[in-house]
Amino acid sequence: MLIRVLGSAAGGGFPQWNCGCPNCRGIRDGTLAAVARTQESVAISADGRGWFLLNTSPEIRAQIEGFPALHPRDRRHSPIQALLLTNGDLDHCLGLLSLRESHPLLVYATERVRVGFAEKNVLHRTLERFPGQVTWRTLKPGRREELLGVDGRESGLVVEALPVPGKPPVHLEGLMPPDPDDNVGLRILEERTGRVLAYVSGVGAVTESVRQALDGADCVFFDGTFWSSDELRTLGLGEKRAEDMAHLPVGGPAGSARQLATLGAARKIYIHLNNTNPLLREDSPERASVTTAGWEIAYDGMEITL
Repeated sequence: MLIRVLGSAAGGGFPQWNCGCPNCRGIRDGTLAAVARTQESVAISADGRGWFLLNTSPEIRAQIEGFPALHPRDRRHSPIQALLLTNGDLDHCLGLLSLRESHPLLVYATERVRVGFAEKNVLHRTLERFPGQVTWRTLKPGRREELLGVDGRESGLVVEALPVPGKPPVHLEGLMPPDPDDNVGLRILEERTGRVLAYVSGVGAVTESVRQALDGADCVFFDGTFWSSDELRTLGLGEKRAEDMAHLPVGGPAGSARQLATLGAARKIYIHLNNTNPLLREDSPERASVTTAGWEIAYDGMEITL
């Protein structure tokens, strides 16, 4: 399985356009040991020809242009076979609206995510230029299914969605009650090698379902949004705790680094990093603590072969 990180930051990217926190100021003035990041999206493939995107960030056009394997090979063509959405957050699905130029799209998502995007959003009409422009395939949690491309071609990849703690996206709060299908983790198996990728980029707690998603995986991408619960409050950037936004902090006695200390995956990678997170700083003690424990920090352009 080939994996390419197209974007590794949380919503807003790094630096965030309207943020003057120490991290964003430092990268702008060149005093911070860090690299800029676009918003989270990951491309995977079994053969290097057909690619599947895990989430579709608002910066998807630039991310496609930055990865030649996703460039068209004919006058009207795309190697992107399908898109998989873990939830309906705008930083995960807004890029769909940038793929509206009369090209057929295949989207895998839970029914809740489909309804939120397609039926509660008038902008979805931009993807209705011709009959069947967008085909939705329902990810039913707990069901394994072969990933097929938009042309029906088999991919050699099998996906299983598992519900993980989350919440409805901000723009649907109050319009749709919370539901277990609001947020899922993905287990993706490459049939030829038996290798497994676990992708859980947004999660509010480590539950039994989360452990099932991670169990036996060769490579794990996990929610690295915040280092601490009160990160935004400490910096004077907001009152919400990480958990209020359905993100389990990395650090602390109850953080994911401690809870997943015995995780046996050969590659363990934090992704979806908020611009305030000290893990972005390559020389921070927080970064040293997780890398010592075997974790990596995702960056744009990161490539992995399983």
